[in-house]
Amino acid sequence: MIELYIADCPPPLPDWQVEVFFDGDCPFCCREIAWLRRRDKRGRINFVDIADAEFSPATLGVTHDDLMAEIHGRLPDGTLLRGVEVFRQLYTAVGFTPIVAATRLPGIKQVVELGYRIFARNRLRLTGRCTTECKVR
Repeated sequence: MIELYIADCPPPLPDWQVEVFFDGDCPFCCREIAWLRRRDKRGRINFVDIADAEFSPATLGVTHDDLMAEIHGRLPDGTLLRGVEVFRQLYTAVGFTPIVAATRLPGIKQVVELGYRIFARNRLRLTGRCTTECKVR
């Protein structure tokens, strides 16, 4: 009876607040991640390098190309996040709530999201990692 009860219980949520999937081969990304790691004194962020040979995107339900196109994150309940919202969650996790609140204000929100989209589309070119498929959009 006890075994059935335990089996029916949902697994405990992880002790991190947000998980980030970052490109460890990207110099810009590594600087941002290093900065976040230094500030994550309470271990609220789980860092996952998608450039690691052991990493497989299959468990996330996205492709490697999706992960390379823009930053992704995940909440403890399994909710997948993309783009600027990942940064909002990361900055909240390290205590930069006022900055996060500002990025949600009308006008600022659109500028921040447009700026990130432009960066994400050109990230490989900006870091000298373009292949023949790399295009400036």
